[in-house]
This record gives sequence, structure tokens and C-alpha cells, in this order.
Amino acid sequence: IPVIAYDRLIEDPGVLYLTFDNQLVGEMQAQALFDIQPSGNWVIIKGNSADANADFLRAGAEKVIGDAVTAGDITIVGEDYTDNWDPAIAQTTTEQFLTEANNDVQAVLSQNDGMAGGVVAALEAQGLAGEVPVSGQDGDLAALNRIALGTQTVDVWKDARELGTTAGEAAVALCADPDAANVEGTAVFTTPGGIDVNSILLTPIPITQDNLDVVLDAEWIDEETLCQGVDPGSVEVCG
Repeated sequence: IPVIAYDRLIEDPGVLYLTFDNQLVGEMQAQALFDIQPSGNWVIIKGNSADANADFLRAGAEKVIGDAVTAGDITIVGEDYTDNWDPAIAQTTTEQFLTEANNDVQAVLSQNDGMAGGVVAALEAQGLAGEVPVSGQDGDLAALNRIALGTQTVDVWKDARELGTTAGEAAVALCADPDAANVEGTAVFTTPGGIDVNSILLTPIPITQDNLDVVLDAEWIDEETLCQGVDPGSVEVCG
């Protein structure tokens, strides 16, 4: 019976691994922050240590900031995993890192939107929300509102509808032919354990204040939710 590993890796050569390109997500998160803050003290709030996605995201970020870290332009003053991607834990961890750095932090790379909410809460308590760029992913409605408000810099959007449609199409194809290698659009993906699996890696979209119209036009979020608390005219889509 064919198995689809839907958005979570199963290290078995027989599965079809279906997800967004998480390493690319990490690159997009880091690039958005790096474009604003290419130097200084950075904090990295990673997801659950048992989730391979957390390390894929970190590897993507390293592609962007690795040279700057080596050169001493960027200093990682705090980096840790977060049990269950829990926003409350992310907030506590960020608070600790801010305290240790005497609030001398110029960017926080948060690996998802839920944790970004905790990060922003920690920054807000120190009067730093909106001044320190913060990343996230998933297209959470609250996070997109934070983009509009200016307290979160980037939200890498992975349209779950696209993932679901692709999964349905792949399931139908596997019913006709159980060999995952024959599903249209697959490529070989080597897992952290060194196992080659057939995969479909979808391309995410980084959302910033400049392209909030993308999620609005896609009806992922409505204008009222997106623009809640936003000063009219401060963001183009909230005019």
C-alpha cells in the first residue's frame, strides 16, 4: 500500500515525501532579515528538536548568514530548539536571550509564526517590537496582521490548499501505479539519515508588507482581519 509522507518526513525509501521546500523556507526567512540587518546580534528560535523540519530550516538560514557569521559581522547571541514549537516556550526563551544580551539584539529568526508571536510579545515587553526584524512561516492570520502592523518582517506562506491538492493528485496516481518514482513532478530527496526517497517539494512565497496583496487576492485572509489595528494608509492594502 503506497504511503504519502504529508508535510512530515518518513525515512523510508518506499514513501512519497510531500512538503514545501523547507530549506528554501529557511533561506527566505534569513534573507528577509539579512536584507534589513546584515550585521549585529541575532537570535535564532528553532522548532522542535525531534522534527527534521527544524534542521532543514536552520540549514537554509545558514546558506544566507553563514559567511557573515564566519566573518564576525553577525553574532548568534542565542539559539535553541523549542519543544512542540510552543509559542509560550519561544517567548520565555527570547526573554532569556534578551536579558543575557542586555536587549542588544538586532534580529530574531523565528522558524514559524506561532513562535514569532511569542517572540514579538517578548520584544514588546522591552519596547522593541517593530524595531527588531522577526521572521516566521505558515501564513497564520495573526502573523499576517503582524506583518501589516510592522511587528513581524516576513511570513513565508505555504498555501495548504496547494499542498492538499498535490497530495490528492499524488494519491490518485499511486492508486494507478504504486511506484512513487512515477508520480509526476517527483525528485529524489536524501534524508538526514542518508535514505533516498521520492519527493515533491513545493515552492513557498515570502510575504512582507510589500506584497500583502498576494494573500488578500488569494482569499487566504480578509481585509478586516489583515488590517486590524493598522493605521489607514500606513500599508497599501489597508488604505
